[in-house]
Amino acid sequence: MDVSTHPPMTQAGTAPRPVSALDRYFRITERGSTLAREIRGGLVTFFTMSYILVLNPLILSTSHEGIAPLGTSAQIAAGTALIAGIMTILMGVVANYPMALAAGLGINAMVAYTIVGTSGMTYADAMGLIVIEGVIILVLVLTGFREAVFKAVPAHLKTAISVGIGLFIALIGLVDAKVVRAGGTPLELGLGGSLQGWPVLVFLLGLFLTIVLYVRKVKGAILIGIVAATVLAAVIEAVAHLGAYNDDPERGAVNLTGWSLSVPSLSGSPVAVPSLATLGEFNLLGSIEKVGLVSVILLVFSLMLADFFDTMGTMVAIGSEGNLLDERGNPPKTREILVIDSVAAIAGGAGGVSSNTSYIESAAGVGEGARTGLASVVTGLLFLGSTFLAPVVAMVPYEAATPALVVVGFLMMTQVTDIDWTAPEVALPAFVTIIMMPFSYSITNGIGAGFVCYLVIEVARGRATRIHPLMWLASLLFLVYFTLQPIKVILGVG
Repeated sequence: MDVSTHPPMTQAGTAPRPVSALDRYFRITERGSTLAREIRGGLVTFFTMSYILVLNPLILSTSHEGIAPLGTSAQIAAGTALIAGIMTILMGVVANYPMALAAGLGINAMVAYTIVGTSGMTYADAMGLIVIEGVIILVLVLTGFREAVFKAVPAHLKTAISVGIGLFIALIGLVDAKVVRAGGTPLELGLGGSLQGWPVLVFLLGLFLTIVLYVRKVKGAILIGIVAATVLAAVIEAVAHLGAYNDDPERGAVNLTGWSLSVPSLSGSPVAVPSLATLGEFNLLGSIEKVGLVSVILLVFSLMLADFFDTMGTMVAIGSEGNLLDERGNPPKTREILVIDSVAAIAGGAGGVSSNTSYIESAAGVGEGARTGLASVVTGLLFLGSTFLAPVVAMVPYEAATPALVVVGFLMMTQVTDIDWTAPEVALPAFVTIIMMPFSYSITNGIGAGFVCYLVIEVARGRATRIHPLMWLASLLFLVYFTLQPIKVILGVG
């Protein structure tokens, strides 16, 4: 698989000229890519994050404390696909960046399991909070504040963010495929310390197929791995009828060796007409009436901080993987990237499907060779198409898609050599950033821990005056974020 980031040179020693308007607009040749790579990259990104079309409805279609959801699973799935498709296409066309967006898993879980039901708050109230949060972040982008914070982060911390995310997404892949699970220790290999079940075998075969194709430089290695693993999973399910993974006796028969996320089989028509009943289902100020202004401010702050820094980490990681960052570690069109991401938060809330944010799974597409926004356009079009083809998309189980995350985790991990490990003042904040992402299962937590560690070390070295004012502000905000629950108790709103 050729993932060179530099354009091929002609005999005269100059880069070839763009051959079409599409090439010129997306700067495909200039960034060392090809049309085929961009299409493959867009496909891979879609398949590695298409799980959100199943998982978001699963989270948001459940009643909590007697509060009804905004729609059925099918309606939420359609809305999820529509908003993700539109925002991802905008990211490609406006920012020309190979990064896709969809409903954020951390935030949708916070909506369903923390906000909804608190003092009678409804899903519409929670979506109103997300719209408010998105508007605030958009204002921070348009005033230059969000971009300024991003550029104030030291280069070695940006590198650490990329490496940490690499480990994080590799862990996501292993956990989602049930290769590692919660056990007697925090995590254990497989089931009872042993790899068991056909789905794990599918994961391993998909992983090693992708690795072999990658080291042999086969173009499309990651996409081939996903498709091959999906086909194998479908064949095994047709013969063995394994069914879905279930570890909760109250939800039916326990099945610890079934398929994760979705069963790779197709029943009925592959085409379904979408229903977009969730669009516009938000109550902008209803939350203030339910829980009061102070609680609303704290909830919006929690949502905002997660959105604010998750995207920063994601766009740095993707830019590093694709060699798209400048000498200061900043991606091209940073302002446009952040504007689209902020608008996506608003659109997700207004669409009733939770805040949309940038997905680190986009790195899988970059690992396949994507370097421009054309890959995002391809991914976005696939999301739009999936509003009609949800049954086909739902065939891809975790075990078939997650090998791509492990391979991309390796690719991102290679950047660890750019950190000076002989300098403790550089290495320690980087180390904390890297380990806290997978260990706390959060990009935001890793960034925050690294920021605070950097601040403490610089102050201890007598270099407080050299710390950028925005790094001071960001670190202090993270201290508030990490102690939010005690603060709520002190304020009497917990």
